Amino acid sequence: MKEIIAIIRPKKVGATKQALERLGYPSLTAEAVIGRGHQRGIASEVGYDLPPALLSQGKSGGTKYVPKRMLTLVVPDGDVELVTSAIVNVNQTAQIGDGKIFVSPIDEALRVRTGERGETAIL
Repeated sequence: MKEIIAIIRPKKVGATKQALERLGYPSLTAEAVIGRGHQRGIASEVGYDLPPALLSQGKSGGTKYVPKRMLTLVVPDGDVELVTSAIVNVNQTAQIGDGKIFVSPIDEALRVRTGERGETAIL
């Protein structure tokens, strides 16, 4: 099993959830997070315009942190490529700030209600 963590734009959460549900993965955890990447924050992501004087000086308008959404789900090893491809297809705009995806191994899963373990607990 693998844990997939996707950091995406807030406005892409709905479309991403729909794509994952179509693949048979309706279960996920979503959190509001803040952060920044190499671009050091994008002013347009937080909904304000830069003064023309700054734009003419080539100032990027970086912010301390940019609001994002972190989606987390656990999938069988064989579905990692399918799920990550779906996330990329929905979120890729070729613009700075499209997000990141991380994939990590999961040793065990346990469904608390039933006691099911392993892949049975996540499907």
